[in-house]
Amino acid sequence: MRGNSFGKAFTITTFGESHGKAIGVTIDGCPAGLTLDLNFIQSELDRRRPGQSKIVTQRKESDTVQILSGDFEGKTTGTPLMLLIWNADARSKDYSHIADRFRPSHADFTYHEKYGNRDYRGGGRSSARETAARVAAGAIAKLFLREKGIEINAYVSQVGAIKTEKSYPELDLADTEKTAVRCPDLPVAEQMIDHIKAVKKAGDTIGGVVAAVVTGCPVGLGEPAFDKLHADLAKAMLSINACKGFEYGSGFDGVTMRGSEHNDIFVKEGNEIKTKTNFSGGIQGGISNGMDIYFRCAFKPVATIIPAQDSVDVKGEKTEVVGKGRHDPCVVPRAVPIVEAMAALVLIDHYLRDLMVRREDRGERREERG
Repeated sequence: MRGNSFGKAFTITTFGESHGKAIGVTIDGCPAGLTLDLNFIQSELDRRRPGQSKIVTQRKESDTVQILSGDFEGKTTGTPLMLLIWNADARSKDYSHIADRFRPSHADFTYHEKYGNRDYRGGGRSSARETAARVAAGAIAKLFLREKGIEINAYVSQVGAIKTEKSYPELDLADTEKTAVRCPDLPVAEQMIDHIKAVKKAGDTIGGVVAAVVTGCPVGLGEPAFDKLHADLAKAMLSINACKGFEYGSGFDGVTMRGSEHNDIFVKEGNEIKTKTNFSGGIQGGISNGMDIYFRCAFKPVATIIPAQDSVDVKGEKTEVVGKGRHDPCVVPRAVPIVEAMAALVLIDHYLRDLMVRREDRGERREERG
């Protein structure tokens, strides 16, 4: 199986399965000298971990992270970092009934056809449990980005048909963690929670939207052709389990506007060039322009539901699948830190790639002068 690595200058490789002994991540390319705030890294994992509220899966995992290499006296050494999280509450027997059956809208069929040998326990490698490793790596990326003045904040903007009508500048994003659903529009958050509880009681699931904003991003991150910043953000977000849609800036709403309305006019404020509006979402020509980067991610309803569903088994014969085990009735509350982590991994990767290019350019200029 390939495709377990992400990034070019800051590369992560995740490993492990939902019901295996452990999950983890190896990071290559992390700069030396970065202070590793273990409390912060663990707090990010705590935001994603299961069992944190009544509206998420009740699997009990502490998700305590261990750093096995790449650090000395609390700082990175520049060598590969390895982070490990032991699985403690795996219940493989919950999945024995689907060992030879394909669950609707799961990866069971495609994994079976592609590899011929699938781990049916909780989805194995295709389980969202893998994203804990991404959050651990993303926390380290966040620590680096914060030193550069770059902050990433995500929040739930919609659950089913219930959504906040406020844009991110109208919200106090400090309120995001005040509710179990992670929506900073507190009255709307209560409606979302009630809706998720009702859906859960019916044995069903519901989808939602996670919005995110990046502040403090410098001008110049991203490349103009195949490595556009927004393209890499899209790939990162769409690699998250259950993510079905990505838009940045004005997104699909922009199609209703004329160019005269949509164009972001440049102005000079002090010593900086900015734009009056930000329909571009902080990225133009695939390169960050210094304005806020904002985007939205759509997540489908979790595929595991309690009511019986028709399906087929590995022999193609008709069968029935009944949902068992522990699953989220709505994935978006726990997806918030995952979205932030993947955004951080994209940004640190482009930041370091840009830094290397600038160093190479300076080196070439020195050679010309010499």
